[in-house]
Amino acid sequence: MKIYKTRSYTIFSILNYSFLILVSVLCLLPLVHIFAVSLSGSSAAAANMVSFWPVDFTIDAYERTIGNDNFIRSFFISISRVVLGTAISMGAMLCAAYSLSKYDGDFKGRRIYMWFFVFTMIFNGGLVPTYMVVTGLGLTNSLWALILPTAINAYNLILLLNFFRTAVPKSLEESAFIDGANHIQIFIKIYLPIAIPAIATVSLFTMVFHWNSWFDGMIYNNDARNYPLQTFLQTIIVQQDFSQITDAETLRNLSQRTVQSAQIFIAALPMLLVYPFIQKYFVKGIVLGAEKE
Repeated sequence: MKIYKTRSYTIFSILNYSFLILVSVLCLLPLVHIFAVSLSGSSAAAANMVSFWPVDFTIDAYERTIGNDNFIRSFFISISRVVLGTAISMGAMLCAAYSLSKYDGDFKGRRIYMWFFVFTMIFNGGLVPTYMVVTGLGLTNSLWALILPTAINAYNLILLLNFFRTAVPKSLEESAFIDGANHIQIFIKIYLPIAIPAIATVSLFTMVFHWNSWFDGMIYNNDARNYPLQTFLQTIIVQQDFSQITDAETLRNLSQRTVQSAQIFIAALPMLLVYPFIQKYFVKGIVLGAEKE
């Protein structure tokens, strides 16, 4: 079927695509600038001569970054946090969302539990009580202090819950019960395969949260060797300690700005690589999960 486009529709499409391309370019330019600075010489970076193309090209900043044991340790701590944190959060939220998606006749007291989670979206105990709880449980200076306190996100839980209630027909579940399936089999064989778009979307939210979070790593860790990557980057950017470099050739090619740019670019790279594989599920997961119960 051929679709005839009016003149106004064509003009709107051109303006819309132009606007979206402009926004995309504006989002990419800061990252391109950071990458160019990381590949530039120290004098060019200090003189603000670098725009979107390296000046006095050098990879010394990346060599120093990769050779920094503290940076590599923090990088792998963040990787471990993202993997474990996402797995634990998704496991807990999927189980909770499946239970809460049942109707009142199937799950007595469902609304009470639902309001319990909604309450946490509005109120929280505050920083000091949370720190006291984490300390009292003996989680400080460990990876679990960065994972367990934020294992359940009420907003993401509601997205999964609404996806289960809108995307999975109740008749399909009833047919499975008639065939002898139990709740575990229905959850694994029916709900999870259908919910892949929502799972991918919420997993992306959770991964980005854990990867970008830096404040909890600072307050729950007394030892800098246990810092995740973002906490480590925040620390070195604030301290700006460059006194350990004594080689004259290295000093000519390196500056605090070029090394920090290299570290920031490397820190942003994993999420940039993950997003294209999840993006195809992103819109569908958000739209279906946002429907009202």
